[in-house]
Amino acid sequence: MDKLKDKHVVITGGGSGIGASIAEALAKSGAKTTIMGRNYQRLQEKAEQLAQGFAAEVDVTDEEKVNIAFQKAVQQHGVIDILINNAGNAISVPFEKIKAEQWNEMISLNLTGVFHCTQACLPAMKKQKWGRVINIASTAGLKAYAYVSAYCAAKHGVIGLTRSLALETANAGITVNAICPGYTETAITESAIENISLKTGRTKAEAREELLNNNPQKRFIQPEEIANTVLWLCQQEAASVTGQAISISGGEVMS
Repeated sequence: MDKLKDKHVVITGGGSGIGASIAEALAKSGAKTTIMGRNYQRLQEKAEQLAQGFAAEVDVTDEEKVNIAFQKAVQQHGVIDILINNAGNAISVPFEKIKAEQWNEMISLNLTGVFHCTQACLPAMKKQKWGRVINIASTAGLKAYAYVSAYCAAKHGVIGLTRSLALETANAGITVNAICPGYTETAITESAIENISLKTGRTKAEAREELLNNNPQKRFIQPEEIANTVLWLCQQEAASVTGQAISISGGEVMS
């Protein structure tokens, strides 16, 4: 497949989980792929597995570091055509116990990071009159979950940003969309299971079952399902799809 031949894609949080699956799918479609994140060794190992892979260390919460990393990406592969804002994390804390530091961390990582990375790419996309920005949000951007209020607030912010930016770029050959996965078979979900087990005294199997019950299909989303949706959004066939928040959740969220 070469549907993305000569396109340069940047994926934040690209060293593992959903980001790594996206990198694999887009690289197989011919894209020049830059994966970014905080763990450079893991990124480098993953980049070596990709046909045209490049690794760049970045902290998306730091504007200066973002600009440096994106400059390196452009030097390696040229203008960035596609940006996948995937970096993120969640902490589970009752609202009354959240510390301001934890709140700011969730907003910075999950929302402000999207802002920094998109600003780094958008001028060049506008100049060439083509681009794709895809934000990996969450069903937490479309509905509420208890004990992750900071994460929900950030992801709701990502959906709002996605919609506003889609309108601003509608005549520039750029589409901006969000993908909202439900509980996905990743390390973040495993961490959630561990946390539930520790705090409630339930077994991991019981905690896992509790999360599965959120999904009408009674299963976790697979990273490859998200990657295939990203691949479709990157192609010309999806040129009219912009400003959307696409739920991949087995029917958990319908709108």
